[in-house]
Amino acid sequence: MKKWIGLLLVAACAYYFMKDTAEIKNLHNPGTAVVAFGDSLTAGYGAPKGSAYPAVLAAKLGREVVNLGMSGEPAAHAPSRLPEVLAQNPHMVLIEFGANDFMQNRRMEDALAAVAEIVDAVQQAGAVAVIVDTGAPGMGHYSRAYKKLAEEKGAVFVPGILEGIFNKRQYKSDMVHPNAAGYEIVAERVYERIKPYLK
Repeated sequence: MKKWIGLLLVAACAYYFMKDTAEIKNLHNPGTAVVAFGDSLTAGYGAPKGSAYPAVLAAKLGREVVNLGMSGEPAAHAPSRLPEVLAQNPHMVLIEFGANDFMQNRRMEDALAAVAEIVDAVQQAGAVAVIVDTGAPGMGHYSRAYKKLAEEKGAVFVPGILEGIFNKRQYKSDMVHPNAAGYEIVAERVYERIKPYLK
């Protein structure tokens, strides 16, 4: 009896894992690159060269992560850079935008529409889309909206990369950006979420 219960538990776990991964679009695509597409948090503002989260993530993955971060860029401007992203032949694109929209008092609806446009373009190109949520104080409405968007689009969701970092001086280079130690934490959070979906 115990043997059958064990087998049923294993089968149930396998079913739910397969069910969850099946909801993510383009898991088995032929693309090769992992591309980090975002603003200053992707570019690595505030930390020495080689300390941006995509560089740390590359070391964890044992493969290159192309850093296409641009400091100060709001989400609404990002779709214009999609040709550069898609030219990398991506297997997966990490999409991190919203903090500048929030700080510049731009409409959240415009940021969401831009991120949705980016997700659609990435998925239409055959790659896995990953929505990376900032999780900074006051941005809970963004977090909830991004999670819902990821579920609707079949994208991977990485929650709150700045949670527990934003208010700790030992992890910050200024009032907004992480330092090298902070980006190490960000990279680990992204790594844990995306590793089940990488070939």
